[in-house]
Amino acid sequence: MKHDATVPAPFHAALADAPPGAVVVWATAGSGAGSARIRLASWKAGDRGTVLVLPGRTECIEKYGRAAGDLIRRGFSVIAVDWRGQGLADRALPDRMMGHVGDFDEYQRDLDAMLAEAWRLDLPRPWYMLAHSMGGCIGLRGLIRGLPVKAAVFSAPMWGIAMAAWLRPVAAAVSVLAAPLGLVTRYAPSTSDATYLLQVPFDGNVLTTDREMWDYMRRQVAEVPDLALGGPSIGWLKAALRECAALAALAAPKVPAICALGTAERVVDVPPVHLRMAGWAEGRLELYPGAEHEIMMEGPATRARFFDRAAALFEAHR
Repeated sequence: MKHDATVPAPFHAALADAPPGAVVVWATAGSGAGSARIRLASWKAGDRGTVLVLPGRTECIEKYGRAAGDLIRRGFSVIAVDWRGQGLADRALPDRMMGHVGDFDEYQRDLDAMLAEAWRLDLPRPWYMLAHSMGGCIGLRGLIRGLPVKAAVFSAPMWGIAMAAWLRPVAAAVSVLAAPLGLVTRYAPSTSDATYLLQVPFDGNVLTTDREMWDYMRRQVAEVPDLALGGPSIGWLKAALRECAALAALAAPKVPAICALGTAERVVDVPPVHLRMAGWAEGRLELYPGAEHEIMMEGPATRARFFDRAAALFEAHR
């Protein structure tokens, strides 16, 4: 079925605590058997440029409602995406709680559809990128492909998969044997159909130290279960490991960039982030003391610093 990018899509604005004026649509990413219906939300607001928001794994547009407000208050327009397999976008498997793609190239089709919508709406130029976690992996590949942005900000980018030392050889072996053994659409080791935000208490969580932002994220998936996602498939893990290794072998793009990383990061693999930024001529790594994985979902002071630094970088590269 062909999905027109002008067809409105649902959006839970109140749960998102989002600014008014969102244009939320369905779009078709890719073609033929490789196509998927994704969801895009845009706010044509500030005239200082447009920020392309690339979420992480499991996330949805609603989670970035407050971030959109932070960017709009600093003079920018915003467009955000539900990647295939999460949020309200098409999910590849009968088990909708399993996050799955066969290859990370699929996400590049989603990114291309996002750009097409930005062009269709004539969103203010120049364009910038703000990418979190898995979105940082997708975004880095996009920059290497020539994504038309003037500058980029990464938040805890997934340039390596964090896992316990004992699990690494297991994950490597399983990913190699997945297809021959018919395991591609099984849950990756140590994961299940459980949604993290609904399964763990605030105390000891690995996402944020701010209870109010924790409750904000949790409320969204609790009240709208269709937004929730569980663990990744073994196929997704295999594709992610392959993409991280491929990106690590490539030179940093010639794009001004900031990478924000919390000193209490426990979700993505930290050494590849330091290594990448050490070799990024126009990039710099900024550490956030005590912050966990979700820097944009930390307390007010941390969030203000993050968005102020992003706005300053963008403004410097108009």
